Amino acid sequence: MRRTPLALGATALAAGLALTACGSGDSPASASSGKPAVKVGGAFIPAPAGGDMAAGFFIVHNSGGADTLTSVTSAIAQQVTLHSTKGGVMKEQRSFPVPADGELDFERGGNHLMFENLKQTPKEGDKVSVELHFAKSGTVTVTFPVKAATYNPTAKSAHSSMSSHTSH
Repeated sequence: MRRTPLALGATALAAGLALTACGSGDSPASASSGKPAVKVGGAFIPAPAGGDMAAGFFIVHNSGGADTLTSVTSAIAQQVTLHSTKGGVMKEQRSFPVPADGELDFERGGNHLMFENLKQTPKEGDKVSVELHFAKSGTVTVTFPVKAATYNPTAKSAHSSMSSHTSH
């Protein structure tokens, strides 16, 4: 059977479209390759009773592709470290993944920041500037209000108070 140039062109076009569809990024696995869109809410530091350490809590809301929280800095401490708590055991972490279209929670009894070797002890009512460093989103500066030592927000209030500033 002899094919006409028009039939050959249609076959080539169909094959090209099929190959394009395979690499178009429409598959669910490619959703995490998009640009992250991070915002931070519910940030607070419980007033430390004394000493040279304090904890910090917040929620990263991400409405884009996956990212990674790689480090945290603040002028109030010589060092800020990332920690997880599982089964009552606290462990320092190098980084935390921020899921695509998801959240990363830092809450009492779970993931948290440790402000170590405080240069000054934050008091209830103070505001502390903290820089969150992300692999793709760059630096996000967040104001952490210092709350009562016993402060523990409900999930609803933590999700409703979003404040962050992104700088690259």
